Formats: sequence, C-alpha cells, structure tokens
Amino acid sequence: MIRRLMLTTAVLAVAACGSPDPAPSPEPAPAADVLTAQGFGPLRIGMTRAEVETALGADSNPGAVGGAEPEACDTFHPARAPEGLTVMVEQGVLTSIWLQRGSTLKTDRGFGLGDTATAIKAAYGPLAYVSPHKYSPAPAEYITTWSVGGAAGYVQNPAARGIAYHIGTDGTAEQVAAGGPSIQYVEGCG
Repeated sequence: MIRRLMLTTAVLAVAACGSPDPAPSPEPAPAADVLTAQGFGPLRIGMTRAEVETALGADSNPGAVGGAEPEACDTFHPARAPEGLTVMVEQGVLTSIWLQRGSTLKTDRGFGLGDTATAIKAAYGPLAYVSPHKYSPAPAEYITTWSVGGAAGYVQNPAARGIAYHIGTDGTAEQVAAGGPSIQYVEGCG
C-alpha cells in the first residue's frame, strides 16, 4: 500500500514537472486610431512639441496662424496626422488634441463628429457636464467628461484629463477635444 502510494505520488510529481503553467494572456493594446483623454496613437498629453513632431511630423502648414503667440500657444496639424486632427501646444507642451472638419476618428466611447448630443449624454450619463454654447443658441452646447481630476464648472487642474464635445446648432458634435483643461477653450489659442 505504501509502495503504491509512493509510486502514484512520484508519477504525479513527474507529470506536474512536465506540464508548464500556461503563460498569462496579454491585455489587448488600445486601438491606435482612437482618441482618449490621455492622447491618440503615439501622442500623449504632456509631451513636448519636439516629441509630437518626432511622432507625427512638424506643422503641415507652418504659414498658417495657429495662435497669436506661437511660443505661448499654437495649434497645428502634424504632417503625418490623420485628416482633421490638430494638436494644441502651450508653453512647448501638448495640452490637447482636437478632431475637426474632415476627421473620421472616434473617441474611446465610439463618438466623433456628427454624433448627436443625445447619444453622447446617454452614454456618459451623470459623468457628462453640460454647459451652454458661448456663441450659438441651443441646442448648441458643450458636453465635457473628465476621467481624471475634473468636476462641474471650469477646471484649471493641469493634471485633469477629459474629452469635450462641442455641439452645434444641429445637435451634433462639430469638434471633439481630448486632453487637459485646454479642451474647454472655445476660441483655440485665441
């Protein structure tokens, strides 16, 4: 009986040694063509302008005015960025990424230009902060959602990260901005 138990134990021990544990499956990487509060593709909020240009190229139209004082604030379309994507760089640091006319990109929630305010608000629920549009009558409005460091009202926390949907008079998103507090700007670098 003891011999049989020892033999069975030995066989099980040898069998266990021969079967390695399966490797854990890696978590899927976020899609490279999705805009999040943290960035887009190789772009991350907080990068330097030089890092942005290394990732997606220099300003595709350097003669265009992206801000009254480009050293303080500049918006531009990097040469290798998808159509309709612009970046905002303040004091040499990437503060937000914008989807504008011509963009077919979507946010991590699946929203982009042309999506309705109703659908956006339904998806975010109480996390959506709605404010009136500065220049256009309702249904134009701003829908802002913060994933880090934000709240209702105007957010100034430089560590805050969120997405803002700029809704036009037809009730659909005209612009989408992702990043820090600069997503709240209504006049770009103005």
